Amino acid sequence: MKEKWSHLMKKDGVKTVAASVISILIGLLVGCIIVIITGLTSGNMDGGSVWDGVRLVLGGILSTGRDASGGLTFGFNPTNVGNMLFRATPLILTGLSVAVAFKTGLFNIGAPGQYLMGTAATLITALSIPTSAVPSPIVWLLAFLAGVLAGALWGAIPGLVKALLNINEVLACIMTNWIAANLVTWIFENSVWCNLEEYGKTNYIYKTTHNGVETARAGLDALFPGSQVNWGIGVAVIIAVLVYVLMTKTTLGYELVACGANRHAAHYAGINDKRNIVLSMAIAGALSGAGAALYWLAGNTEFYWQTYQSLPATGFNGIPVALLAASNPIGVIFTGCFMSMLNIVGQQLTSLTAFNEYITDVIIATIVYLSAFSLVIKLWLSGRKKHKVQPPAVPAASAADGKAEKGGEDA
Repeated sequence: MKEKWSHLMKKDGVKTVAASVISILIGLLVGCIIVIITGLTSGNMDGGSVWDGVRLVLGGILSTGRDASGGLTFGFNPTNVGNMLFRATPLILTGLSVAVAFKTGLFNIGAPGQYLMGTAATLITALSIPTSAVPSPIVWLLAFLAGVLAGALWGAIPGLVKALLNINEVLACIMTNWIAANLVTWIFENSVWCNLEEYGKTNYIYKTTHNGVETARAGLDALFPGSQVNWGIGVAVIIAVLVYVLMTKTTLGYELVACGANRHAAHYAGINDKRNIVLSMAIAGALSGAGAALYWLAGNTEFYWQTYQSLPATGFNGIPVALLAASNPIGVIFTGCFMSMLNIVGQQLTSLTAFNEYITDVIIATIVYLSAFSLVIKLWLSGRKKHKVQPPAVPAASAADGKAEKGGEDA
């Protein structure tokens, strides 16, 4: 049994998964410790409140509220699970965006800007085309493709700057993020798409249901009643599988990864490194744009257009999703759901206890920090230690022969 376990832990994939699981467990442990310290140092909480906080950190997604006596109840909560899947949809796609760039040796910190440009293109297309003239499914598809294309074009800009001018993509992405934020604000300010029908919502854009365009529920509303879930989660999973096939089973994926591993060696081998850098960032941008399109086409979300106040957190949250999944497209599906689950847990903490949702931000930060040290964790799992270099052992027979020869020469 010990030998089987040792052989299993030698596999790189197993060590990667184990490192991610350890990071998650330590993050949850840190969250529990913070809940305990906060509760014990607060004069407004007792031991029962602290215990409730710990239970919600560990299993808040299954919380069903409180019973008549005020105690927490747990079980399958279809609303929580459905909302988790809905919020995981854009996280999966922004996580894929960052993961694809990581795989090709680039750091796509421009996902927020690409997400915003995808948002603008999607909403403008969905709200501008009258469904009286064009069937709503066609409008939905055109709006989705518009979001993908806008994200791809915005992602290609840092790629071009990197490929042609050798300017670091991080700097270029930060610049394009804020340009996108102000550009989208300018586009929607005083536009015909602002919500003028509901009082006090002049800074919001109409939901896509205003034009009769929304993502189909496909029966998921019956499976998860009371939630926002729709078929967008299915589209996100399909895209993740396609990205996995692209990166691992195609010539283009091989060239992208090879270019990321060593741009100059790839160029020497005949691979067009400049083209692949631009293409990699364009694919990453398209994925971020797709995440925005699926989120805003849900029909139950309103876009607050004054985005210059802050960049969308969904774009930045794709970074921990990709890190925790070790940039594996299939792993991103699960880590995206996990990060979304923590968001639901934070809401449960706020609504059911005296704690606030920022505790889950600390958990995510801890997990991200540990994910950056995944190589160290993997080495620890391998049981590798630094040893002093020992000279090779001399066989006994050879040593005896050497002594005999030396004695003969002396004689």
